[in-house]
Amino acid sequence: MRTRWLIAAATAAFAMCATATPQTTLTLQKGGTTVPKTTPLGGAPLTSLELDPATTAGDSDSGEGGELGPPPLVNRTVAHGRFGSNVMGNAGRAKANPELLGGFDGLNFHDQRYANNGNQFSVEPPDQGLCVGNGFVMESVNDVLAIYDTAGHKLVGPVDLNTFYGYPAAINRSTGAYGPFITDPSCYYDAGTRRWFQVVLTLDRVGTTSALAGPNHLDIAVSQTADPTGAWNIYHLPVQNNGTQGTPDHGCEDGFCLGDYPHIGADANAFFITTNEFSLFGPGFYGAQIYAISKRALAAGAASPNVVLFNGGDPSVPAPAFTVWPAISSGGQYAGVQGGTEFLLSSDAVFYDSGRSNTLWLWAVSNTRAIDTAPLSLKLKVSPLTVREYAVPTSLAQQKPGSAPLRDCFATPGCAPTYLGYPTIVYPTPRPMAVNDSRMQQVSYANGKLWGTLDTDVVLADGSHGSGINYFVIDPLVRGVFANGTLALPDANLTYGAAAVTQSGRGVIAFTVVGPNDHPSAGYAGLDAKLGAGSVHIAAAGAGPWDGFTGIPYLGGDRPRWGDYGAAAADGNTIWTASEYIAQTCTLAEYLSPPLFQCGGTRAALGNWATRISSIRP
Repeated sequence: MRTRWLIAAATAAFAMCATATPQTTLTLQKGGTTVPKTTPLGGAPLTSLELDPATTAGDSDSGEGGELGPPPLVNRTVAHGRFGSNVMGNAGRAKANPELLGGFDGLNFHDQRYANNGNQFSVEPPDQGLCVGNGFVMESVNDVLAIYDTAGHKLVGPVDLNTFYGYPAAINRSTGAYGPFITDPSCYYDAGTRRWFQVVLTLDRVGTTSALAGPNHLDIAVSQTADPTGAWNIYHLPVQNNGTQGTPDHGCEDGFCLGDYPHIGADANAFFITTNEFSLFGPGFYGAQIYAISKRALAAGAASPNVVLFNGGDPSVPAPAFTVWPAISSGGQYAGVQGGTEFLLSSDAVFYDSGRSNTLWLWAVSNTRAIDTAPLSLKLKVSPLTVREYAVPTSLAQQKPGSAPLRDCFATPGCAPTYLGYPTIVYPTPRPMAVNDSRMQQVSYANGKLWGTLDTDVVLADGSHGSGINYFVIDPLVRGVFANGTLALPDANLTYGAAAVTQSGRGVIAFTVVGPNDHPSAGYAGLDAKLGAGSVHIAAAGAGPWDGFTGIPYLGGDRPRWGDYGAAAADGNTIWTASEYIAQTCTLAEYLSPPLFQCGGTRAALGNWATRISSIRP
């Protein structure tokens, strides 16, 4: 890990600490076009190649991966010691759900594994992307997408992301050929341009083998109209940052950087993507990267939209640049100050041995109106904000007991060797599951304010440690904090919060609720700039325990997985949320009945995650 920052004091209102980071202009490569089309579900219930061998073991924080194999290919470790906090969970549970307008189940593990005739891998966790507008709801996860109308009728999907982006299948089970590795989807509907934006990180292979070649790129799909079921343009932005394909050379160990954990935002003029830059083939964190791209050019389908890169790992940046999340604007509201400004937020507790911090970092990229004419005149500024203390969560989440047939098969003599091809292993009942670290999660700009959340360590009523959600409502012009508190329950974990807010300043935080009395459930709470967060509501109660392959040494290393992020989107006066939860339950006998491992089409052999899409009137 490389630490390249100097913590600096704040100055006058909005006169944030300007960096001397030189801006770099890049070339955005326009590819072909695509139209989302449903790919058939099918394939064998279990194969000898369920997990991508090139991305085995995953990382040790909250990035993607976590599969069968040797030590992590990419060491994304950033978090230091985790000593917890003294915040007590004290939120109330709502007795009813008057705000919930409706909801439906979105994509699930069965869709992911069996899309494109089964030419997919088993992937956990899903990584949630959601965008809503013009009467459509679009959901994307690792590694499929679907498009619905607002009544929940599926119009297209599941579509595997390899097919959507014009690549060969993730794995061709007839020939053994590998397609590019795609991960970390996000999407956004921009009311200003009436366009849909979909982004993934794509890693190239060595030919059609599983080995990674080194080059990796952000693939950006932009709809040609306001209808996401129609045609899209595809763009490719190289992010290996080693001096090839027009990228700068950031000196990542072993020759290739990785643009991990991409997330998106926008102001009136520019579309923003940020990444966490790690070495792909060696150890080391090199700072968050901020990419600003001409939104008008993307919306028009231009051949080469202007791109500006700010390197958060540059020594001149006075902040620890990690998961610098750009704000998504609500309903065409944008910050017009200083020639157009995009605001971003980040946290820093993961950098301290204590695992605690009371600082957020407010970032701003200004003069965005010049993106088409003078891109090098965009300016980056950053300043610290003092907030309520938060801490990296210290514990795994305990689960409510229930049927978990994958776990039970491993524990039953003869089952795992016969059906799964692995030795017997017995786990405590039930298996615990992961929560997030304290990195910033989704940021919204609405009603002139920034709204964001992150996970924090809390003390539960029994004295154990769990996960709650810190929320922030900030005036970015004067760096004033309107609301800042911790949403937590005394008997359950809240994790992977995502906040969205209407133009009038009415917000909702979406999250997963899980604990000894709660199967993983889709939850939410209201958010107000004056009153803070309200009671915890359950949009959809979990039907059974999480029962996935990560955390099983033969399959997914020693770390169970959940996350890596949720999503929420404002559409007029309605907030739409998408949260991971468990929608099904089945016994070992049902798991071993035809169709094998699928429990009536509700799961697949190695996992049972699902997503819940909800509409809420705050």
